[in-house]
Amino acid sequence: MPTTGAGRLLGSLALLVALAAITASCSGGGEEDVVRIYTGRHYDLETAFVQFGEETGISVEFLPGSDAELRERIAAEGEETQADIYLTVDAGNLAIATEQGIFAPIDSPELEAAIPESLRDPDGNWFGLTVRARTLVYHPDRVSAGAMPTTYADLAEPEWAGRVCLRDSSNVYTQSLVASLIAHHGEEEALRIVSGWADNAEILNNDILILESIADGLCDVGITNHYYLARLLEDDPDFPVKLAWADQDGFGVHVNISGGGVTRYADDPELAVQLLEWLATDGQSAFVNGNHEYPANPSVEPEPLIASEFGTDFARDELPASVFGGLNADAVRLMDEAGYR
Repeated sequence: MPTTGAGRLLGSLALLVALAAITASCSGGGEEDVVRIYTGRHYDLETAFVQFGEETGISVEFLPGSDAELRERIAAEGEETQADIYLTVDAGNLAIATEQGIFAPIDSPELEAAIPESLRDPDGNWFGLTVRARTLVYHPDRVSAGAMPTTYADLAEPEWAGRVCLRDSSNVYTQSLVASLIAHHGEEEALRIVSGWADNAEILNNDILILESIADGLCDVGITNHYYLARLLEDDPDFPVKLAWADQDGFGVHVNISGGGVTRYADDPELAVQLLEWLATDGQSAFVNGNHEYPANPSVEPEPLIASEFGTDFARDELPASVFGGLNADAVRLMDEAGYR
């Protein structure tokens, strides 16, 4: 979405004052090794980065901000950028960064072995590091098992009018889900589905509000990222909303990622690659568990709460993240055409 001049100024000021350094003790008396990250991901970064520093003697500095602001900052800084890594959420953001020339391709057999092909850029510009499934959620007292919708398209049917809560069109997770519908079904059918959503749904501006609205009776079903429900269940195991894996007899549940890559003008590209490799392997659990995300590395076990509440044996959509990420602009245009706000 466009940012006003005042918004850019405030955002830039916020970024300038938000620089946080994670300092680890290093052996020897030489200059400290540092990896600098510009990150649009705000979930429990400290735990993983402190652990990385303790294990390697390499410090991590990170500058948080919105995804678009950080891309603008990297572009404006050019060769003078301090960013070694751009870390973000959603394949659409990674695809845009690739188009803008922010990344330098990575040649890392370790990353290629750890991260499935569908969760990384085919040219090595970026690698997914966590998996977030966007799926169906419902109130079991108001939706019986036999009447439960099983696909994203089901929520476009007339029987669900007034019973659905969905996220707004400006949200990147909604955009990527719609992009996956375009990839799988074509624009005509995707337009029919999204138009049905617009007719049936209460459109809300965050996933927690969707879950709370289902709990409170405003709606019966919705679509959210799995970890938002996990957060609520962690605080209240009796929270009255359940999760159902979407499209298990079809393409599988839509999965998005958070991930990152080495910037084109990184000062320390080798250290940056080392950090990404660690996050994909030894550091996977430290990186994903705090936000209840699924590991991108299939050899790493999910944390206990999501493993017990949601399970691990479900069909995932294997559509490459690079494909639906590259359809972001088409998804935004289609939602506008459908009247989905």
